[in-house]
Amino acid sequence: MKAHQAPHSIQLTVSQLVITEAFYAGILDLPVRRSFTAKGAPDHLVIDMDGMAIVFVEEADVIKAHPLLEPRFSMFPRGIGVTLHFEVTEIEDIRDAILEEGLEVLYPLDIKPYGVKEMWCFDPDGYLIVLDELLPLQKKTMSS
Repeated sequence: MKAHQAPHSIQLTVSQLVITEAFYAGILDLPVRRSFTAKGAPDHLVIDMDGMAIVFVEEADVIKAHPLLEPRFSMFPRGIGVTLHFEVTEIEDIRDAILEEGLEVLYPLDIKPYGVKEMWCFDPDGYLIVLDELLPLQKKTMSS
C-alpha cells in the first residue's frame, strides 16, 4: 500500500519527524499527515498535493533501510539544490512564527510587482522554502 494518494512523489530526508511536522503543519498550516503503512515500515509524513506528494522520512530510517546511502548523507548537507514553493494564507503570522522559532530567513517578506507577498526561508533541515500569498486583487483575478 502506498503512503500517499498522488501518482508522483518526492521524498525528503529529515533529522526528526516531530520537528518537521511542527514546521509544516504547525507553522505553515499545510495538510501534513502521518502515514501508516505496513507493520514495521518507518513512520513518515506526507503532504498530498494535486498529483504530487512530498514524503518526509527520518534519516536514521533511510540509512537503516539503505545503508549504502550513509556516506552520502555525511558528504552532502540536506537541502542543497532543493526549493519548495507553497501558496499560503496569513503570511504575516507565518513570518512571525518563523522568526519566533529562530529559523533563518533568506529574503524577508516583501510585496512583489507580480501581485504576491513573498518570503524565502529555510525549514529546520535546511530545505529552502518560498512562501507566497496572493494579494486580494490577484485572488479575485485568479478565481474569475
